[in-house]
Amino acid sequence: MTTVTTRTVEYPADNLTMIGHLALPAGTGRRPAVLIGPEGVGLSDVERHRAEALAGLGYVALAFDLHGGRYLEDPKDMLARCMPLLADPGRMRGIGHAALDVLRAEPRADPGRTAAIGYGTGGAVALELGRDGADLRAIGTVNALTTGRPGEAARIRCPVWAGVGSEDPIMPPAQRDAFTAEMEAAGVDWRLVVYGGALHAFHHPTVGHTVRPGVGHHPRHAQRAWRDVVALLAECLPVAD
Repeated sequence: MTTVTTRTVEYPADNLTMIGHLALPAGTGRRPAVLIGPEGVGLSDVERHRAEALAGLGYVALAFDLHGGRYLEDPKDMLARCMPLLADPGRMRGIGHAALDVLRAEPRADPGRTAAIGYGTGGAVALELGRDGADLRAIGTVNALTTGRPGEAARIRCPVWAGVGSEDPIMPPAQRDAFTAEMEAAGVDWRLVVYGGALHAFHHPTVGHTVRPGVGHHPRHAQRAWRDVVALLAECLPVAD
């Protein structure tokens, strides 16, 4: 069985001390590296386990922090933190670049072969890294069909894969249309998968606290979305034997 090692990493971003979760694959050589951004509630065991799963596939993976080590269970607290963040591309890029710098500084990571995936707010951060011209091999997002400032999508240098639930009221059809129009106008290599019957955050296991209306787990589509993300990485960021 592949041995994965993990550790927490602290780093500054957004005037906070972020606490990320780094997962390393077996061996000693350099490997392609993946950033993983969490939903708006913040970094949880869901993203930590995904980092470890990617490390098991041979990637160096960093699940990054959004809120300085906090997990915002109360939807009001989450919205109070995330809505201003989502309205400020500069702040999102700062959070993303800080995490990307940590990932690329890891000796096991190949700094020239990195990708960014994310969910909700973390996916928006991944997209803003692309719009800022970051050197990424792939961007993958679920529940994050955010659009950027005019013209900046043309700076995306890699394929973009996006997934969304068909019944997601937070990312409705009009938002899907705006996102795909932005990608198409910029000449991005993009794909969008709409998972039938799924709500917002369908990929995320059921939690024991209050969630926003329109949020719900869809186990079957959650597995499919994860397989789609892994396939994106295998295509754009293959792990050499």
